[in-house]
Amino acid sequence: MARRILLEIVGLGLPAATEMLDPITPQYIADLITWAAIGARTIESQTHRQMASGLSMPVGYKNGTEGNLQIAIDAMRSARHPHSFLGIDEEGRTAIIRTRGNPWGHLILRGGRAGPNYAPDKVAEAVAVLRQAKLPPYLMVDCSHANSGKSFQNQEKVLKSVVQQRVDGNASLIGLLIESNLCEGNQPFKPGRAKLKYGVSITDECIGWEKTEELLRHTHEKLGRE
Repeated sequence: MARRILLEIVGLGLPAATEMLDPITPQYIADLITWAAIGARTIESQTHRQMASGLSMPVGYKNGTEGNLQIAIDAMRSARHPHSFLGIDEEGRTAIIRTRGNPWGHLILRGGRAGPNYAPDKVAEAVAVLRQAKLPPYLMVDCSHANSGKSFQNQEKVLKSVVQQRVDGNASLIGLLIESNLCEGNQPFKPGRAKLKYGVSITDECIGWEKTEELLRHTHEKLGRE
């Protein structure tokens, strides 16, 4: 089912991105993925660092849930090197996987328990940390999660701040993540499809389709002047 959906998306000429959560899944869908992320809760996992070292696309590494950047820095450095580990081959058989390392890693700022980290001073601190670690000084900002206080209404504020930073000349900012769905907000999961509202997230709060379009057009207008 995942491959069918991805084939339709890619067939439209639209690149697809995803968080690589399960280390087995990439063998079945990686050829259809343009960009991948390692999440804040798996960033310390050696299994995910090994997996990232073998992915054939750029990978973003989120800072930890506490807001600690060093965890993501360590993951980036680890994944840049070759690894050997137990996994499955393209035929689904158990095998020793040997990777070449992935040099296309970058940081994702998603905030933490100490608060957001998308403001200009926090971005500058992150760039300084990357340079000190001798890593490419490029990063993305997650407009949701701790940067938005988990409130979908705040994603717009984060996005517009980061876009303006880029317009003002900060070339270290290379992208944004927003959480969107057909309808805004979220809902608790209830067994039985009839009890759920179609197009509303059952996990994190999301902005709706109209707001997503509005923010994408705003971003295009602002960055088109660069």
